[in-house]
Amino acid sequence: VQLQASGGGLVQAGNSLRLSCAASGRTFSIYNMGWFRQAPGKEREFVAAISWSVSNTYYADSVKGRFTIDRFGAGRTATVYLQMNALMPEDTAVYYCRAISMARAYWGQGTQVTVSS
Repeated sequence: VQLQASGGGLVQAGNSLRLSCAASGRTFSIYNMGWFRQAPGKEREFVAAISWSVSNTYYADSVKGRFTIDRFGAGRTATVYLQMNALMPEDTAVYYCRAISMARAYWGQGTQVTVSS
């Protein structure tokens, strides 16, 4: 499984961004996709995830009510989105998408999100 993330950028606090992560390869075996983030000097942390079969969603407490994860799958492609609203400076980080397939985790290359105050 290969993952390509996009959509990061520089925004002011209170604004929105939408991240996308496109999966290719053995997408039929993906059963979970999600987003993690890593701020400078901090460990990578969970942000949100979605199960592929029934679209159950999971969020970190810090983003509940502000971020929404969604997915789209058709044919050999699978895409997960992260709509981020009411962004805060503490949301500044590199955001990574992750896919779980056949009990293995695959990671995208990361996309930078910078929120200015």
